[in-house]
Amino acid sequence: MVWPLLRLACAFACLTCVTVVSAQTVDTPALEPSSPASRQAMDDAWWTGPMLANSASTLPQGHWLIEPYLYDVHSTRADSYGSRAYVLYGLTDRLSVGLIPVIGFNTGGGSPNSSRVLLGDFSVQAQYRLTQFEPGSWVPTTAIEIQETLPTGAYDRLGSNPNNGLGSGVYATTLQFNAQTYFWMPNGRILRMRLNLAQTVSGHADVDGVSVYGTGRDFRGRARPGNAFNVDLAWEYSLVRSWVLALDLTYAHSNSTHVSGYDMTNINGLSYPTLFRASSGSQSAFGVAPAIEYNWSPNIGVLLGTRVIFGGRRVTTTVTPAVALNMVF
Repeated sequence: MVWPLLRLACAFACLTCVTVVSAQTVDTPALEPSSPASRQAMDDAWWTGPMLANSASTLPQGHWLIEPYLYDVHSTRADSYGSRAYVLYGLTDRLSVGLIPVIGFNTGGGSPNSSRVLLGDFSVQAQYRLTQFEPGSWVPTTAIEIQETLPTGAYDRLGSNPNNGLGSGVYATTLQFNAQTYFWMPNGRILRMRLNLAQTVSGHADVDGVSVYGTGRDFRGRARPGNAFNVDLAWEYSLVRSWVLALDLTYAHSNSTHVSGYDMTNINGLSYPTLFRASSGSQSAFGVAPAIEYNWSPNIGVLLGTRVIFGGRRVTTTVTPAVALNMVF
């Protein structure tokens, strides 16, 4: 997956070069306002961020960003209500660190509702900024982000209620490249663009009984989720200083999840261990997430959006409305 990352990163860099250079060239008036006075200043555009794509910027040293999300992952037969909060701190001007707690409540899917609001897998992350965008330059803001997901959510020994499973049971490491740039539309308003490229490598989980991997109560074995690759390309258009329109386009591919172990089979009243092996097959899907942002100030704003994942290969179609509050201190 390294080559797809490099190819997409290069493609974005080329697009950025063309976009920004064209915005500064009189030979292409389609991207340059007719009057310099009509060109929107960067500090006149307030942003909350699109629904999905991470920023390539880092926080100034000593500053905090807190952004809680509330959402409902809705499919034909089930709903997963949840909250994911980003809590980030500027350790230096170039390095931000943070954590991402997740809680949730599941309903439907042929099982009883979750017994209570449950803790999901917890993540920690660090992001180092490589370059910084400057008006008039073709160089975007870029950063490398590393995220470690910790198996804090319940995933096996779920008894009669699989909806109590909100975790994966595995440690997962994500390496991500983030890029962000700006250019000016013919009317002088700013369009901000982001690109995220991510590769996730997962470990394995020991599985006992009923689990999120579809195993039965007598199963003993292990599961290994497949490695995953994600792309997110996002745009934000500054309508006026406080109002922004946003759109994410996403693609995700994950390799097959493998489950192996022993299950108990009853024959003539006696239980015998039976070898069990299963693979989910690889999965691929595209998604879109339109949103609208309202910002009270440069440091606080709210986002309302909906993510739609189109059922691809072995992927269920889901619709996820969400609201997020972005605060910087």
